[in-house]
Amino acid sequence: MKKMMVVLALALSGAAGAAPRRVVVASGDCKDAELSSQTKAFYTALMARPGEDVLSAAAFTERLFPMPSGSFEDIKRQLDAAQGQFYEARYARAAQGLEEVLKQVARLPVGEARWKLYVEAQLLQALNSRAMNRVKESDDAFRNVLRLDAQYTLDPDQYTPSTRQAFEKLRKELVKAKKVKLSVKSTLPASEVFLDGRSMGQTPLSLEVPAGTYELALKNGEAVSFPRQIPVQGEETPVLVDLAYEGSISASPFPCLASGDDDDKVLSHAVRMGGTLGVEEVIVVRLERASSGPKWLAATVLNVEGGQKLREGGFKTQGLDAPAESLTALVDYVTTGKTQPSVVVLSSNIQPPWAAAAEPSASAADDTKEAKSGSVRPLRAVSYVVLGVGVASLAGAGVVRIAAEPDWQALQPHINANNKVDANDTVGKEILGRLGQKANILNGLLIGSGAALATGAVLYLLSPEPPPVSVGVTATPNGAGASLSGTF
Repeated sequence: MKKMMVVLALALSGAAGAAPRRVVVASGDCKDAELSSQTKAFYTALMARPGEDVLSAAAFTERLFPMPSGSFEDIKRQLDAAQGQFYEARYARAAQGLEEVLKQVARLPVGEARWKLYVEAQLLQALNSRAMNRVKESDDAFRNVLRLDAQYTLDPDQYTPSTRQAFEKLRKELVKAKKVKLSVKSTLPASEVFLDGRSMGQTPLSLEVPAGTYELALKNGEAVSFPRQIPVQGEETPVLVDLAYEGSISASPFPCLASGDDDDKVLSHAVRMGGTLGVEEVIVVRLERASSGPKWLAATVLNVEGGQKLREGGFKTQGLDAPAESLTALVDYVTTGKTQPSVVVLSSNIQPPWAAAAEPSASAADDTKEAKSGSVRPLRAVSYVVLGVGVASLAGAGVVRIAAEPDWQALQPHINANNKVDANDTVGKEILGRLGQKANILNGLLIGSGAALATGAVLYLLSPEPPPVSVGVTATPNGAGASLSGTF
């Protein structure tokens, strides 16, 4: 089976001209007004340098997320105007208007409203082309509707019988025509797939469509892919969209990369975005905040071709607006490598202060984790419990020994010369019985205590990174004792 793999390359407008050398992009919470404001200020300071060739925010938007020139209502009014020209038999003017309408419709956000406007424009274009004896163009416009909505029917009150007859003929041809299997996958699961603005289902999606060129877009929550046109032909066209990457980029209110927990992935996305835009360097601007203390405005310069970090610097900023002198100094550093007193430069062996302020050190994080989690060293915890049982048993043995002392003293007058109690000495035998019971309890506690202390000591020594510890146990006819020393 022959397959055609679609290469998802973005066709950039103005590709014939030389691409700008640099692009500035914010990184963080893309809805953060302060981040956008300070990144714009950095961009303005960069543009103030003579000879700087930087991609503008407008050009960034046009290349990755083309926007319509007007609102949905504006485009609808343009379509109504073209319809009026058609009814007035000004077909050439209507054709020009419809061409612009379809161009702007393709830039609208995907969804049902856009699809309906697209269908209206295609049907009007089909009628206008037939009025100009351009039958092939008329049929193509009708097919653009039927290929994604095979059940669509024309309103008898608005279309002549001959037009409806031609439309039905095209429907039958498309039903019989050989279809191409289009398979769409996304790096974000359950992403909604749109063809020509119409929702077709969720990824992983497999459907059969007539051969042709379609505009494909994916959406998952707020993540939206770059719009692209894909040629669907052959027997199967598989498409994989990296929505995790494309959806992390936004153009409003300023070019921005949404950052997560993985800083390396953000920088990797920035380099990839630079390749898509055709620039040499990407400058990533971040606003680092700590729970207390100053904020830091940091900028990282990435080389797109090599994918490596060239320079990184930053400065403290307290208010909503960064100091102009510090901005100029940071711009000078990231573009020329020239250091300034107000700019802290990242070195290879020293952690930058904004990174230290933004997150705790690895050792501190480990200490916090061990302090908060009772399962960091389970053997150590069990050893404490067992040792506690052993100490408690020793304490119980001491209590029993003390409780037996009065009985021992009371027994002394009842002991004869042979160190025994006479058989007819009822009181002596009673005292001796009580002492025997307490002796059994004392022996049991001493044995249990010794076993618990020994077991606890072994578990303690086997737990990870045990500090030096010593355990001592003593037992005599007159009592018992235990000692446990070390760092806990």
